[in-house]
Parts: sequence; C-alpha cells; structure tokens
Amino acid sequence: MVAYLIRRLLQIPITMIGVTIFIFAMLQLLSPVERSALYVKTTPYNDSAIDAIIRKYGLDDPFYVQYWHWLIGIKDPVTGEISGGLLRGDLGYSRTGRLPVTELIALRLPATVELTLWCIIPIIGGGIALGVLAALHHNKFIDQVIRVFVTIGWSFPTFVFGLLLLLVLYAKLGWFSPGRLSDSITQVVASDAFTRYTGMNTLDAILNLRFDVFWDALKHLIMPIVTLSYVVWAQILRVTRSAMLETLGQDYITTARSKGLSERIVIVRHAFRNALIPVVTMGGMMIVNMLNGTVVTEIIFDYPGVGSAAAKAAGSLDALAVLGFVLFGGLVLVLANMVVDLLYAVIDPRIRLTGQGGG
Repeated sequence: MVAYLIRRLLQIPITMIGVTIFIFAMLQLLSPVERSALYVKTTPYNDSAIDAIIRKYGLDDPFYVQYWHWLIGIKDPVTGEISGGLLRGDLGYSRTGRLPVTELIALRLPATVELTLWCIIPIIGGGIALGVLAALHHNKFIDQVIRVFVTIGWSFPTFVFGLLLLLVLYAKLGWFSPGRLSDSITQVVASDAFTRYTGMNTLDAILNLRFDVFWDALKHLIMPIVTLSYVVWAQILRVTRSAMLETLGQDYITTARSKGLSERIVIVRHAFRNALIPVVTMGGMMIVNMLNGTVVTEIIFDYPGVGSAAAKAAGSLDALAVLGFVLFGGLVLVLANMVVDLLYAVIDPRIRLTGQGGG
C-alpha cells in the first residue's frame, strides 16, 4: 500500500504539468494585445500602456519562455521585482472579483466545501442505503417505489427542481431563504466577537458556541442541499442497485449461502463490498464536481461559492480568473482520482496487491 501511495503521489506533479501546459496553451489563443488587457487593473488602457504591459510580462516571447515565466514569475529589469508565477501562488488579477485570483478562490472555496460536506451524508449514505434496499427487494413493492423515486430524480433538471424549492419554500411558505446568511447574522459574523477559523459558517458557529449563527447558516444551506441531494441521489441509488443485483447473482454468493452463512454476512461481507467499486467511482466524481462548484445550484440560490464566481468570470470574459478556476478544478480532479484509487485498494485487496506488486 505504501509503495502504491508513493507512486500515485509522484504522478501528481507530472499530471499537473500536463494540465498547466494545456491551460496556458488556451491562453495563447489570444494575441499579445488581447492578453495585455488581462493585466490591467486601474491603469488607463492606451497604446503606450499596452506596449509597456507586453514588454513587462513578455507577452510576445516564445511559448516556452512565456510558460516558464508563468510558472516562476518574471523579473522587472528596472525595479528587480518579481511579478506573477504560478508556483508563487500568483494566478493574476480577477477583474470581476476585484481580487487576485488566488485570493478569490480562497474566499469562495469555504462556502463550496461547506455545501459539499453537508451533501455527502445524504447523497452517499442515503443513495447507497436505498440502492441496497431496492436490490434486496428486487421487483417487490419497495423496489417499485424506489424506482419511481429514481426515475423522477434522474429526469429532473437541477434548475427546475431548485426553482420549485424557491417557489414553495421561500416565496410561498417563507421557511428558508437564498444566500448564505441573513443580514443580522452577517453583522454578527463580521464583528470582532466572532472568530473566523475555517470560513465555513456552520463549523465556525459551533467553534464560537453561537448556535443562532449555526441555525441561520443551516437554514440557508437546506435548499441547496436538498436540490443537489435529490438529483444526485438518484444516480448513486441507480448505480448501487444495479451493482448489488449483479453481485447477488454471482456464483460465489450462491456458494456462500450454500455453506450456511447467515444472510447478513453474505450481504455485508461478500455482496456489498464488491458492489461498492462502481459506487466509489461515481461518488468520487460527484464530490469533485461539487468541490469545483455546483454552478447552477449556486446561481439559483445566490450562494457565493466557487461555481458562481467561475460563472461570473466566464460571463465577463475574465480569462485569468477562468483559467485559475480551471487549474483549481484540475488539481481537485487529480487528487480525487488518487483517493478513489486508494479506496479501491481498501475495498478490494486484489487491487492493493496488484498496486504493490507494480512497485
């Protein structure tokens, strides 16, 4: 397992180099003059300013030179100051966010992580539990009810379900609100009496022992959680049900039952564990999508996460911010693939032995 983990960790820098080359190549589709506009903050944008920016950032240098400068930064020949540099954490300036791109991602990421963490339990736990239940009661009443539930969720567009929740739970009943916090609680969180530890409102509220803040933050999370959970639930449930039905039909399950093992041991130790592999794959990718920002959900509920920031940047042609979000998404995807592979090794020892044998 250790050799397998080391090998996977060593693959991350190689993969990320490929990702950064691809992302930087996308930026090269713009001319040096067009790319110079990406570096303008408040300076008047005229011909002399364009020429100065092109010279300062080497925007007319060969591709490999520009890529190297993009990675490590470029030194000003007059002041000696180093500007830019991906490895220095500088992804440029976001015009839409009015912040450096790295700061914008860091500002929006806690909200998206918080939403993702709250969604994991109902999506993974509920979807797997219902999928197993449907498989164990194949073609019975419970299975039929769950299949109807899956069909509705599978065919429901996210934006339609989200708008329905807004219409009923917010506009009609007034139970929950869009946004992330109410105005009065926002003032509490911004005050000196409230300490920010993680940027996640519910967790920070618990650490500050402010359960009024926790309840307000949770109420604003409920509609996005329900929207994401129901739509994604159906996918996890469908895959789990299919995997369990396929596993229950295998010869080794029949053999285990013929040996007199209890049904609980057959299901838990033999069937369920082998059925988890496709579920882990889908669950891992769904979590990646949520961490990269659930754009539609965040826009519908005015939730200030990574997805809504990326959508705003794309709509305003804020190329540096868009590339920063793409790079962040690539990193999350690479790390998630490694975690999923490691979970494979935990679930199925044969995969672990194969990984170790290759080391």
